[in-house]
Amino acid sequence: MYTYEDRLRAVQLYIKLGKRVGLTIRQLGYPTKNALKTWYREYEQSQDLRAGYNRTAKFSQGDRLLAVEHYLEHGRCIAVTVKALGYPCRSLLHAWLQELHPQPTRVVGRMQELAPEAKQSAVIALCTRPASAQAVADEVGVSRGSLYKWKNQLLGHDAPASMKLKQRALDSPDRADLAQQLETLQHDIRRLQLEKDVLKKANEFLKKELGIDQQRLTNREKTLLVDALRSTYTVTELLCEVDLPRSSYFYHRARLGVDDKYADVRQAMTNIFEQNYGCYGYRRLHASLSDQCVRISEKVVRRLMKQECLIAATSKRRRYGSYMGEISPAPDNVLNRDFNAGAPNEKWLTDITEFQIPAGKVYLSPMIDCFDGMVVSWSIGTRPNAELVNTMLDAAIEKVAASGEKPVVHSDRGGHYRWPGWLARISEAKLVRSMSRKGCSPDNAACEGFFGRLKTEMFFARNWLSTSIEEFIAALDAYIRWYNEVRIKSSLGFRSPAQHRRQVGIAA
Repeated sequence: MYTYEDRLRAVQLYIKLGKRVGLTIRQLGYPTKNALKTWYREYEQSQDLRAGYNRTAKFSQGDRLLAVEHYLEHGRCIAVTVKALGYPCRSLLHAWLQELHPQPTRVVGRMQELAPEAKQSAVIALCTRPASAQAVADEVGVSRGSLYKWKNQLLGHDAPASMKLKQRALDSPDRADLAQQLETLQHDIRRLQLEKDVLKKANEFLKKELGIDQQRLTNREKTLLVDALRSTYTVTELLCEVDLPRSSYFYHRARLGVDDKYADVRQAMTNIFEQNYGCYGYRRLHASLSDQCVRISEKVVRRLMKQECLIAATSKRRRYGSYMGEISPAPDNVLNRDFNAGAPNEKWLTDITEFQIPAGKVYLSPMIDCFDGMVVSWSIGTRPNAELVNTMLDAAIEKVAASGEKPVVHSDRGGHYRWPGWLARISEAKLVRSMSRKGCSPDNAACEGFFGRLKTEMFFARNWLSTSIEEFIAALDAYIRWYNEVRIKSSLGFRSPAQHRRQVGIAA
């Protein structure tokens, strides 16, 4: 309940803060939004909060007398009175009775106080009941709440309300299996937690990544891990987890407590290494230490250099490459990635692709027309030699010999397209050569796209495990014929290259 000073302070702060309800409540910690607005309205009307503070009673004295009279005249039942009048609540009516009619009230239906022996019998019947608690209460002649009240008085709140014999499920044959499963689950949880803690400690303490293989840790590092976790787990569990022999653990644990006998040697090695531009390897470091009368083996020098991160500068080994230079001068990139053609046999693209199946390797050399993507000619073989590309070129030249067309033949910079046989055929047919830039496959993207579609639709989608070389060549040849004659393309109005040429009146 708030005092007059509390109400006044709240209203004054509310006005000072520009009538901001939320800010006022946050600063004071009280009251509710509706209460603050009510106080402010009362303050505006009367400039005082005392009138609103002393509120009139909700129920008059006549209302109280009427409720008490109704209670006394209608069986002395609080519920009946509240239901009939619609007011007040049970606790308020009870207070009015104590004030206006102080005689001890008697609740209708309440029986005479039972003897202690009868209460004990009722509680025993409740705890050993075969049926519900309400049935026991009806048999004794009291309410169900009275039974539980007597039980709490005699046995305490912790005693169960029913002590009847339950099915001895825990004594069944499955109890041993359940206990075994529980023990196994607990063991697995502890093992997983141990693995997690070891990885976490390796990351924090040894600066190792969480995904590191524990078998790659040195015995010294494993010893440090075990010592860091031995307060949580047993040594046996830790040694088994990190796969460290017990003898090795105690050996390295004893060594960790011994001073480093190579401390002076480490310092001398570091000084020699830094004074000589960091270019001395273990052999020259060993010789320099020998000049200073430090007698240790080369293996010890190598180990100490590794521990001290003394790495000498060395030249990087170059990767072997069989490239011996250009075979012949390369022509310019005439197409310059312009793969659009207004008519057939204007721009041709060629390249070689490889198919590797269990029976061996197969190579395809096609000639692609930029006009509609038709494969003008192709050759298939088991070796990517000059005969493969020359055969394909001869077939393509034969198709344009009668019309006298001179298409541009674009390829990459491979040696197949720079050998004398290829150059001679190009020169005799008076074709125009064009080559991609060195190491730039997008310059021949249209031909690479054909290879991608071919392998996606025909090669990758099938299993060639039991296919011979001859069978694969036949399947590849059949696909290319289907590609030219049947396979529709959205860029051609959903027609195949052959159908498109017939549509526009061009012989395929």
